[in-house]
Amino acid sequence: MNQLTPFHVAVPVYDLQEARNFYRNILGCTEGRSSDHWADFNLYGHQFVIHLKPKPVGYTGPHQSAVDGHEVPVPHYGVVLEWEAWHQLVNRLKSLRVKFLIEPGIRFEGQVGEQATLFFLDPSGNALEFKAFKNMDQLFAV
Repeated sequence: MNQLTPFHVAVPVYDLQEARNFYRNILGCTEGRSSDHWADFNLYGHQFVIHLKPKPVGYTGPHQSAVDGHEVPVPHYGVVLEWEAWHQLVNRLKSLRVKFLIEPGIRFEGQVGEQATLFFLDPSGNALEFKAFKNMDQLFAV
């Protein structure tokens, strides 16, 4: 397998300061370069950028797709964490009373690709999923 390198993703936010507070204080990201219209964050070693964008007229939230008995928001982004780091994040989010779209739990239990997963929204409605595999070799298993 090739060595993993950091990804870069940029998402729109409706209120830059509210989003900054969320990514710093809820997810514990460190902020890097920024301007009046965007800010870089270190999201578990990846370059994550928020860009100020007006809320679209008629926005009703992310689309959904059925996966293992749940309506999963699409699009979504997040990080595959080590098993223990995922549990630490769950405890942090619960202690901060983050409202989950899909509660922390195990998906595909007893099957190839079994994983711990959770979903929640940032203040602008961007859907986040964080997951972990007990066996990281199953990340791309079929």
